[in-house]
Amino acid sequence: MHIPDGFLDLPVAVAFYILSVVAVGYSAYRARNELDETKVPLVGVVAAAIFAAQMLNWPIPGGTSAHFVAGALAGILLGPYLGCLAMTAVLVVQCLVFGDGGITALGANVWSMAVVDVYVGYYIYRALSSKNKSLAAFVAGWLGITLAAIFIGIAVGLSESFAYGITTTVSVMGIWHCLLGIIEGAITSAVVSYVAASRPDVLYTEKGVVAQ
Repeated sequence: MHIPDGFLDLPVAVAFYILSVVAVGYSAYRARNELDETKVPLVGVVAAAIFAAQMLNWPIPGGTSAHFVAGALAGILLGPYLGCLAMTAVLVVQCLVFGDGGITALGANVWSMAVVDVYVGYYIYRALSSKNKSLAAFVAGWLGITLAAIFIGIAVGLSESFAYGITTTVSVMGIWHCLLGIIEGAITSAVVSYVAASRPDVLYTEKGVVAQ
């Protein structure tokens, strides 16, 4: 799902950089009181696990690839703010150190996987978890990665430097990740269910909101 260099036109790349800087900056501002000595190890473990999982990619038609993203899982475990920051750190390291995703496309990659996937996944889980945590986590993981993929499709589809138009890119990314998102949802559900059963204190609870 990581967009490489050369796929985005400059105006599109800049626009997504601006969106990402605003969203990540807002997350950092809101997370300033959440990161304490009890959260630091959890953030590190979650970020490391996501980093390893995202390194496994497989190609799909339309010039891109698919992989486990885990944005919704990060949001559920860490909350939307720390989850966004953890995902951003993963994407930046992958880009700068391993060349997974281009520097010019980093804004679009962060927006899709660290902002859309994390925030959508978290708020879907929060809305549904009072009914069924496992189902809520599945829907969060599935819909989070699907919407993230659609934004990737929008970014490359709007760029004339990419070989395919937006109809093709959004369709390919959306349809394939809607299907592959079932796996993402199942993994997210399994992890959240295990954590809820063994260490419910690890699941993020927004201040002022009683855990379900």
